[in-house]
Amino acid sequence: MKKHHLFAALVLTLLSLGATNTFAKELVIYSARNEQLIKPLFDAYTKETGTEISFITDKAGPLLQRLKSEGKNTRADLLITVDAGNLWHAAREGVLQPVESIILQANILVHLRDPGNQWFGLSLRARTIVYSTERVKPADLSTYEELGAPQWKDRLLLRTSKKVYNQSLVAMLIAEHGEDGAEQVIRSWVANLAAKPFSNDTKMMQAILAGQGDVGIVNTYYFGRLLKKNPELKLALFWPNQKSTGVHVNISGAGVTRYAKHTEAAIKFLEWLSSEKAQNLFADGNMEYPVNQSVATHPDVAAWGDFKASKQNLAIAGQLQNSAIRLMDRADYR
Repeated sequence: MKKHHLFAALVLTLLSLGATNTFAKELVIYSARNEQLIKPLFDAYTKETGTEISFITDKAGPLLQRLKSEGKNTRADLLITVDAGNLWHAAREGVLQPVESIILQANILVHLRDPGNQWFGLSLRARTIVYSTERVKPADLSTYEELGAPQWKDRLLLRTSKKVYNQSLVAMLIAEHGEDGAEQVIRSWVANLAAKPFSNDTKMMQAILAGQGDVGIVNTYYFGRLLKKNPELKLALFWPNQKSTGVHVNISGAGVTRYAKHTEAAIKFLEWLSSEKAQNLFADGNMEYPVNQSVATHPDVAAWGDFKASKQNLAIAGQLQNSAIRLMDRADYR
């Protein structure tokens, strides 16, 4: 870790010596990340550099289709979206371009960026176990796989398989266990369900609070939002698989579009987003973890405890996404 920090500091120092103060007058960004999360970043960058940022927000799917249909005529310089599966898909569809940047390599761990350098993680979230503090003891929990054990019969709640977050989780399980092994895990979860899968993580947690179930799987920032509204929340997070593969993590991230009109400026902005100055702005607004390990996690998020995270490259979330969807369908996970 110290070597990583020293290398990053050396790189940034050398680059600053040769850097110019010229920035593009405008950048255009397509973002699947909500406006309230990204606008403060854009405003801060404009104030620092003078670069005006125009942006369009929408869901990942429509933004990808827009980039494909616009082709060379697009005005978009960057795509910001959530989940590595979506980023992988964008790269596969040919709407992003490779970026060579020693700053991004220094600031972002290798498993949180595309092996082909077309996308880069900018904030981190864990998809982990949440449980009722009234009916479950932490000692009762251990791994994702063990949620299929008999003790959780009619006690497990899940979000729908239609959401990319669960598709990515199952893709990672396939990488760890193979399709047959992962299917056994998912079938055991389905057999233990106390209710039909919920449309989102918040509704699933509210159902645990209402006594419909005792445990579930959630993105950490959804838990953080609920906890912020109710500090006396009778829920807690558990970090599974600490003696084996680690907690499944995912990202929000970005890539430079294939037909960007301001490629150099887009790369500069991407590098800035990975910097210490911008990382807290990017991560803290959504109660996420910074990807730059030189940056401290917000105290409210750090209070949830340390954990060992999976080091599988998140490109797997996209590569095995279709296999994950078919598997969940076979296992009757809806």
